[in-house]
Amino acid sequence: MNTHLSNQRDRRILSFPAVHPCQNISPPTLITSLITLSQAISNFKPDSFPTQRRNARETIRQINIISIFLHEIQHHSNSTILCFSELHFTLQKIHFLMQDCTHESARIFMLAKSQHVASQFRSLIRATATTLDVLPLHGIDVCDEVKELVELVTKQARKAKFEVDPTDEISSKKLHFILHQFERGIEPDISSMKEILDYVKIKNWNDCNAEIKFLEDEISFLENHNCDEREVPLLSSLIGFLSYCRGVIFESLVLDRNSDESEESRRSTEMITITTCLNPEDFRCPISLELMTDPVTVSTGQTYDRVSIQKWLKSGKKKCPKTGENLNNTELVPNTTLKKLIQQFCTDNNVSFTKSCNRIRDITRTISPGSSSAAHAMQFLSWFLTKKLVFGTEEEKNKAAYEIRLLTRSSIFNRSCLIEVGTVPPLLELLATNNRNKTTQENAVSALLKLSKHANGPENIMAHEGLKPIIELLKNGLSLESRQIAAAIIFYLSSVKEYRNIIGENQDAILGLVELVKNGTTCGKKNAVVAIFGLLLLPRNHKRVLEAGAVHALVSILDSSCKEELVTEALAVLAALAENFDGANAVLEASGLSLITGMLRSATSRTGKEHCASILLSLCVNIGADVVGVLAKDVTVMPLLYSLLTDGTSHAAKKARFLIKVLQDFNETIASRLKGSSVPRERSLNVC
Repeated sequence: MNTHLSNQRDRRILSFPAVHPCQNISPPTLITSLITLSQAISNFKPDSFPTQRRNARETIRQINIISIFLHEIQHHSNSTILCFSELHFTLQKIHFLMQDCTHESARIFMLAKSQHVASQFRSLIRATATTLDVLPLHGIDVCDEVKELVELVTKQARKAKFEVDPTDEISSKKLHFILHQFERGIEPDISSMKEILDYVKIKNWNDCNAEIKFLEDEISFLENHNCDEREVPLLSSLIGFLSYCRGVIFESLVLDRNSDESEESRRSTEMITITTCLNPEDFRCPISLELMTDPVTVSTGQTYDRVSIQKWLKSGKKKCPKTGENLNNTELVPNTTLKKLIQQFCTDNNVSFTKSCNRIRDITRTISPGSSSAAHAMQFLSWFLTKKLVFGTEEEKNKAAYEIRLLTRSSIFNRSCLIEVGTVPPLLELLATNNRNKTTQENAVSALLKLSKHANGPENIMAHEGLKPIIELLKNGLSLESRQIAAAIIFYLSSVKEYRNIIGENQDAILGLVELVKNGTTCGKKNAVVAIFGLLLLPRNHKRVLEAGAVHALVSILDSSCKEELVTEALAVLAALAENFDGANAVLEASGLSLITGMLRSATSRTGKEHCASILLSLCVNIGADVVGVLAKDVTVMPLLYSLLTDGTSHAAKKARFLIKVLQDFNETIASRLKGSSVPRERSLNVC
């Protein structure tokens, strides 16, 4: 019966999911629960209410009297059970309302909803009066004085107006006027905004930030629970107002050590993954615009679906469909790395590629600002922050970079606004390694990482010659965090086909990534591994990656206590590199054969096992009988491959089936003593 006293974190604010007591509840249990509930309401202090103080004071006063009445009850008839159950139901709702009114991060929202909140007080107190009015007091054993108090409360509750406090009403009107100004594209007066913040006691950056996070959570709640989203424009407008205040009014950035943003500034940036962060359009053939089932690369470096480009060439056309360059030859090189990525992407999403792309292209809420008021507030704030990045003091530049880092974290619209007003060039300047402010450098590169996720982000960074400072940061960043974020940016840049060669041609880029694979944190290693994979989507980068010593660095991940997710990503890159002879030979020379075989036995992820099978197959195909002979002697390999036939994806099963046939053919050849021309002699392999 005390569940109503919980914080109800799974409910939306100003929703009151009260429940009626069960029908067979005993009278003493019901009365005890009512006493507990009324005391909880009475314990609220009117001064703790940023708004609705008068209504709260009157509600607490009336519930106090009801609490006295409940404490005095000794005996009552069964005819009162229904009334007390209804009273319990109403008091639950009042308790929810009091919790919401004193919510530390909902001050602006409650001010904006002043009229609605006052009406809730009014309706709930009148519901209480109705219940008390029909309560048969003659059947309850309490003194006459207490009965008179209850009757008095009943009369007062019926007459009580519970209107908006005059001061609340004035501040609420000011708030809505400011939102209306933003809506019309007018930048409001700062002093008026400060008055509103002062009224609800939002005193500093942390208070303002907590309000923003609360409103964002409210919007997420509406979406995740399929609720009525008519209130999203108001919530979005309030976020825009508070974001403007946080960036413009609160100049001092003093983070609460317990805040999410403070934690983010101290920890490494999020780890990127191979399959979730590439541009899905890379999977479509530029000719047919359909999923490439057999991607091949032509002499210009562009990739097409085999069927489409073959039709193009057979029609007599000798130019690259996308670039218009003359094709030096008509050789079609299979892009097996991209093919594998497409297959894994479709498997991970459990949908066809077409449906997946359509879903990705759906207009989500973050593409839209939610309201025109929020849109204009963000535009004004973007200009303000850009000016601070260019003309501000060092402290102001750092704060502006951090604000951008937060604003771009989850909103596509915010990223778009900030890119349009030109935040990229001054952020790139803050990356300079001669800038000895580590925090500023981290905030700037984190902001650029978020901007690089926008469709126009990579192009904007490259157009302003951003690759050089990013690579310099990758190599010589003031902190490991800055270096690993730089690796993540390189990955997003490599999601654009045209930039893969530019990045690959810069020797420092690949060398820097390989160095991070060797010496980075788990997050840094993973970002570097995924960035290398992105570059491998261009076949000519394979040789560059091999020359940088990537294979030894990747194999070292397999022979360590790294997290399985990182190991899986490393296996994916090794699988891509092993598809040609040089890569396969490098894996072999790095003593990778025994490690890969061991990973096939120990890996718990289906994807990891598939990568292992793919690498072993490539080693057999590219190196030959020397590898086949070693695998054939390992009695644990064949059962593992058979398990992939039943438990793996269709792609994994195909790899396993092919590898099983290779091993079976080898064993049959040995058994029939048909050596020599069919199978070369085995050479000694370093498999330790």
